[in-house]
Amino acid sequence: MVHSFRKPFVVMTAALAITILASVNTTFAEVDFGQTVTLPDAPSAPAVMVDPTVALTQNFGLIDLGSASSVDAGEMALVSQAARQVQQAKTPEGAKLVAKEIVASTYKWSARQMSCLNALWNGESHWNFKAHNYYSGATGIAQALPGNKMDVIATDWRTNPVTQIKWGIRYIKIRYGSPCKALAVTHWRGYY
Repeated sequence: MVHSFRKPFVVMTAALAITILASVNTTFAEVDFGQTVTLPDAPSAPAVMVDPTVALTQNFGLIDLGSASSVDAGEMALVSQAARQVQQAKTPEGAKLVAKEIVASTYKWSARQMSCLNALWNGESHWNFKAHNYYSGATGIAQALPGNKMDVIATDWRTNPVTQIKWGIRYIKIRYGSPCKALAVTHWRGYY
């Protein structure tokens, strides 16, 4: 008769595991599993501000202000500044000023580089955020091809000239290093 020691070993291992689990403190990550947790009442509906620069028929432009009864004045100032920039950039002259602000705060390009950027985008779109090349499909101030490349900045690129400007400047910096180099490529190749 063959005697098996397997069954007693399994039973002893299970008993040891149960003993260890029973002796372990049930507190984990500062949560006592034996404690009753009371959840607060459901929060009030969050306040939402609608960005007036975006059509109300779209789901874009909603800014969640949370359920707090007050909002930080600094955050509201940033929202106001962003809305002002979008409105301003909807005209060619305003778009140039917004681009100058963005370049000054982020890239620190010289006046010569800004002149090259102006010449480049005058040739591409005349700084018109609604510009669309029906032949190639390029769109926006910087004539992104395809337009959805600008999703890396924001998905509102169809209606937000600031998104287009930020994408275009970023593209130039990454691909060419500066607007003057991008302009030189455009003169040589016909596009950048």
